[in-house]
Amino acid sequence: HIVFQGPPGTGKTYVAERLARVLVSGTKGFWEVVQFHPSYAYEDFIQGIRPRIVKGSITYELEKGRFLEFCRKAQEVPDESPCVLIIDEMNRAHLSRVFGELMYLLEYRDKEIPLAAGGAMFHIPQNVYIIGTMNTADRSIALVDHALRRRFSFIRLDPNYEILTNHLESRGYPSDSLVLTLKEINRAIDDPNYEIGISYFVRKDQVLKEHLPDIWLGEIEPYL
Repeated sequence: HIVFQGPPGTGKTYVAERLARVLVSGTKGFWEVVQFHPSYAYEDFIQGIRPRIVKGSITYELEKGRFLEFCRKAQEVPDESPCVLIIDEMNRAHLSRVFGELMYLLEYRDKEIPLAAGGAMFHIPQNVYIIGTMNTADRSIALVDHALRRRFSFIRLDPNYEILTNHLESRGYPSDSLVLTLKEINRAIDDPNYEIGISYFVRKDQVLKEHLPDIWLGEIEPYL
């Protein structure tokens, strides 16, 4: 399990998605994305009792959450091909509550244990890979306790000015002025967890010059 962490605009989700594609490429595996938020709960991710209307009456049934359903699908994949779950903005949820028994199973992948709401014994299939992303500018990063940090390898992504330079020059734009300005602002911020990333300026179209004022006024200045 790995987590890409860094300030906004450093390509964390971009890298996570392309890594997932590489892992499943040429196999029968698959990859999916789930985004955490402050209201995300154990019942959403693992399992929980949910109401259903059957013939006009309310009944309550134990239903699989997103992760258990993902693991069920992964077990059905032939040849144990890799299956990747990307958890985007994972620090925005209360991770200890959301993960529950996964705190044990993430560390001991060869074990299985009963889940809180009952049902069959559960283990994480060996072909399941987890990639997370964390925005270090989000205050919720402080809620990620050391027990969870011990279960993931963390890879930091900082603003890569060389990528921005190559991107601009490949589209016929001068790069020095923009890159120097970005570096100067990040020096003034003086905190690597809050720096401005390059993805604000890495656009697929050829009209960056037209959009540049909107990027500064509408995205970067409010962030600052």
